[in-house]
Amino acid sequence: MSTEDFNYNLPEHLIAQFPLDDRSSSKLMVMDRTTGGISHHHFKDIIKFLKKGDVLVLNDTKVIPARIIGEKEETKAMIELLLLKDLGNDVWECLSRPQKRLKIGTIINFGNNSLKAKVLEKKEEGITNVKFIYDGIFLEILSKLGEMPLPPYIHKKLENKDRYQTVYAKNLGSSAAPTAGLHFTKELLEKIETMGVEVLYVTLHVGLGTFRPVEVDNVKKHTMHSEYFIMNEDVANKLNEAKKENRRIIAVGTTSTRVLETVASKYNGCFKKCSGNTDIFIYPGYEFKGIDSLITNFHLPKSTLLMLVSALAGKTNILNAYNEAIKNDYRFFSFGDAMFITNLEK
Repeated sequence: MSTEDFNYNLPEHLIAQFPLDDRSSSKLMVMDRTTGGISHHHFKDIIKFLKKGDVLVLNDTKVIPARIIGEKEETKAMIELLLLKDLGNDVWECLSRPQKRLKIGTIINFGNNSLKAKVLEKKEEGITNVKFIYDGIFLEILSKLGEMPLPPYIHKKLENKDRYQTVYAKNLGSSAAPTAGLHFTKELLEKIETMGVEVLYVTLHVGLGTFRPVEVDNVKKHTMHSEYFIMNEDVANKLNEAKKENRRIIAVGTTSTRVLETVASKYNGCFKKCSGNTDIFIYPGYEFKGIDSLITNFHLPKSTLLMLVSALAGKTNILNAYNEAIKNDYRFFSFGDAMFITNLEK
């Protein structure tokens, strides 16, 4: 299976640079995962395609202001760190730029020395492990010094940091937003629950590996990034009930999908209280065990996310849908429009 099979040409002007004023006013493409048939709507119309008994699973992770800029203690050279993963004991895996200026033991100062980082280890692709040194509460210091880590294809500054958070964001730890959830408003979620749809939450802390293209020619040789997830016991029990009663389990976003499929794969199609790191890689040929349907955004060419949605609905169906989206001026990527991939007959 070739990575090039998942490529497509996207006009640059269709890459969304900012969120819409009304989260739920984005476009929504509804696609039957079996036939590939599509129809065009707005996201607030999602309630027309949901029904009593459905289970909607959202990722309640919260993005930390993970981009910090400081200077080397000795030379005052500027260094940027992007926090990726908490390794414990104040040690973080970071993306550092420029990494070539760093050596083991280098001290980087941030915010008038209110925060320091000591370089512990240098890895490939700019990945650097550092230990933070500070007085007080780390996340409070970070909230004052850090910026939201917007993806590299977004070139405009985000005035309101909350627009890169879902309205239900709760558990701090992500380096990027679970963007499919950005379309929901509190009012829309209330309507969905009122109509008898069960709304559940899992946590997966999103890393920047999510957005990286696959750079090997053979898809199966790609090394998947890992991300930390949590599923609690109550959610697992409710998902098992839904499965027994043949009710639809609808994942909101590829991150929620990764949690559900990780747990269902581990426990033979069932769900249990579970947490840890997942490096599950879903591409065509994968047999889904946890979800029936997916609400998602439009993804980058040759990305693992495009491969995941192709596994659910078929590569030909997905690429046809993407071509239709381009013809109809859909907005792509993090602040872009949405798809609902489902079996319309179920």
